[in-house]
Amino acid sequence: MTKIAICMADGVEEIEALTVVDLCRRAGMEIDMISTQNRGRAMGGHGIQFETDLNIKDTDFKEYDGIILPGGGKGTENLMNNMTVLNTVQNFFEAGKLCAAICAAPTVLGKAGILRGKKAICYPGLESQLLGAEVTVESVVRDGNVITSRGLGTAIDFALAIIAYYLGDEKAEEIATQVVYQA
Repeated sequence: MTKIAICMADGVEEIEALTVVDLCRRAGMEIDMISTQNRGRAMGGHGIQFETDLNIKDTDFKEYDGIILPGGGKGTENLMNNMTVLNTVQNFFEAGKLCAAICAAPTVLGKAGILRGKKAICYPGLESQLLGAEVTVESVVRDGNVITSRGLGTAIDFALAIIAYYLGDEKAEEIATQVVYQA
């Protein structure tokens, strides 16, 4: 079974994070919400607090098939300053595991040095931080084991791209139909 880690830092954009968790779980994927503050919870950028499944200090990332980084200005800053997150992104990329980020969070992938020669996208205005990437203007971009997306308005597309990556387009279409999503 596919097992994914989604890193939740204080300041996370709630919709970007929880949309991915919800749709991946609907698809039958195991996805753990991991607190990067080691408090068993995360405070979203809009004041919504939610529980997480694990604390980062207690997480064995070797058990995971991919890592997802949701955005949010302060959340992205907290992810970018977390060496465990940066090292995990680098290790996953080198191992061919999924590295996915949305909104401002693709800049963390840029800082980790994994976007060189890859197509990528992020929140408008932050493209210069996608170090070495070929920046596009699509809603979601997949290039090998890297998936990036633009922001809250593309969260469903982002989640469906992650589902398609692991389970195929048919499963992603099934989930889109279940939630009455119309692209």
